[in-house]
Amino acid sequence: MDSFSKVVAMVKEYCSGHPNISSIGFNRWINILEPVKLENSVAYLYTESEFSRTTTYDAYGEVLKEAFADVLGFEVEINILVKPGAEEEITEEKPKMPSISENGKKELTFDNFIRGKSNELAYAFCTAVAKVDGNENNDVFNPLFIYGDSGLGKTHLLKAIQYEVRRTKPDFNIIYITGEQFTNEYIKAVTEKNTAEFHDKFRKADFLLMDDVQFIAGKDSTQEEFFHTFNELYNRGRQIVLTSDIPPSKMTKLEERLQSRFVNGMQVDVVSPDFETRLAIIKRKAEDLNFNLHDSIIRYIAERIKTNIRQLEGAVKKMKALTVYTSESPSISMAQRIVKEIQIDNHPQEVTAERIINDIAAAFNVSAEDIRSKNRSAPISLARKVAIYVFREVKGMTYIEIGNVLNRDHSTMTTSYKDVAAMMKQKPELKNTIGDIIKNLRKD
Repeated sequence: MDSFSKVVAMVKEYCSGHPNISSIGFNRWINILEPVKLENSVAYLYTESEFSRTTTYDAYGEVLKEAFADVLGFEVEINILVKPGAEEEITEEKPKMPSISENGKKELTFDNFIRGKSNELAYAFCTAVAKVDGNENNDVFNPLFIYGDSGLGKTHLLKAIQYEVRRTKPDFNIIYITGEQFTNEYIKAVTEKNTAEFHDKFRKADFLLMDDVQFIAGKDSTQEEFFHTFNELYNRGRQIVLTSDIPPSKMTKLEERLQSRFVNGMQVDVVSPDFETRLAIIKRKAEDLNFNLHDSIIRYIAERIKTNIRQLEGAVKKMKALTVYTSESPSISMAQRIVKEIQIDNHPQEVTAERIINDIAAAFNVSAEDIRSKNRSAPISLARKVAIYVFREVKGMTYIEIGNVLNRDHSTMTTSYKDVAAMMKQKPELKNTIGDIIKNLRKD
């Protein structure tokens, strides 16, 4: 308890200086939290009332997760409980599965998952998986691999499977974990020479649900461990469900033997929600918060936030917070301010020629000046050729434009581009490096 108390004290210190938490908000909602325990990547805290618990989640839940991750070095789930007397104390028994979870947040279930054309197939596959008995290998849906951009509902689907299986098969051992948490737990087990307990935890699961499995790509020892865990569960007929931001075929740093196993089951993608689905998501979130929003405000938000469900929900939560902590009523002007903030926060950084050169210089351990220079040493020459290739692939620049940026004769640009394309076919490591550079440029 003493060590966790110190962690919570550091978390409070982090929150006290956070730009999104006022001094009044900190003292009223954060500073009153009391440490209980940290267990299985869940931080348990006490607060004084049901209202305090719900308000703290709605207003500061994400900041608290951010603070714990900063202090501990890994992500945890936040579980805020009302002090004993108003609610039952924490026990070691399996949790009950009410519609509102013990942490005060609405359970992510199939019933409250908003379906649309963008996710209906993934929804159908996940409901099918939740019905399997876990004792026989399901050749069609094992493993089930769900992929798509962040904020489109992949985690909701995993949590819905977890909820449904716990409800219908309470004796099953269900493990939900992220790729990062799996990696951190494995490193800890190796460091503490306790890998037997680690194996026992994961290889005895009836359902293994792993979010963001792409995190293990490129981590050799973690991939090795997950490969054996996967094989053990699969051979015993246990269900495996994985999510990622990209399909297995595009995970360039994932071992081939894992890739082949991931694609051996069923793959399904989720894409950005259409307008009708966005409307439904906003309405559902407002209902969950007991927040009355006019249809014109709902339509305004749905028309302008198009690609991310979390942003849609975040806009509603922020409007609710503003109406609670200020005297302002929900309005189009309020929605305009909030949408603008979200769009500014998520506006892609401009991919300039300077940025491309700097990224390539860092990747190849040369300087930006080296790439622009006349130096023909092998490392610098390769970095310069890669810059030409990336300029063409990412910005679609003409060879004359590239020549002007690099202060070189454009007549040599075509040859350099073709040289890189040929080398990428022969050198997987170079292909992976360039692929990562391009992905980072397009993602930011």
